[in-house]
Amino acid sequence: MPLRLWGRVQQLCQYLVEHYDGDAGAVWRDADTGAELLRRLNDLPGFGKQKAQIFLALLGKRLGVRPEGWREAAGPYGEEGSYRSAADSTGPESLAKVRAFKQAAKRGAP
Repeated sequence: MPLRLWGRVQQLCQYLVEHYDGDAGAVWRDADTGAELLRRLNDLPGFGKQKAQIFLALLGKRLGVRPEGWREAAGPYGEEGSYRSAADSTGPESLAKVRAFKQAAKRGAP
């Protein structure tokens, strides 16, 4: 693992210890709303708005973590039936759709 990445992992782990007793699941377990969960994810070291929204969408779509307003908080990544990110990838077919979406976005296609 590159040294830079190792430092980021250590920062995240330290944050989880300090704020959630080292229990990563506590980040989302008792969040009452999607907005609160998004804020918690955004507060994690190394997480910006986009990464936090993608992770929120992944939690909602794949793990059933769905506090009130989670789709809205996840922005376009929370849209049902979308293929924008890892949150929408469940296998080779859906991964190909996510990759196609990203390529189209890079080209500026609708």
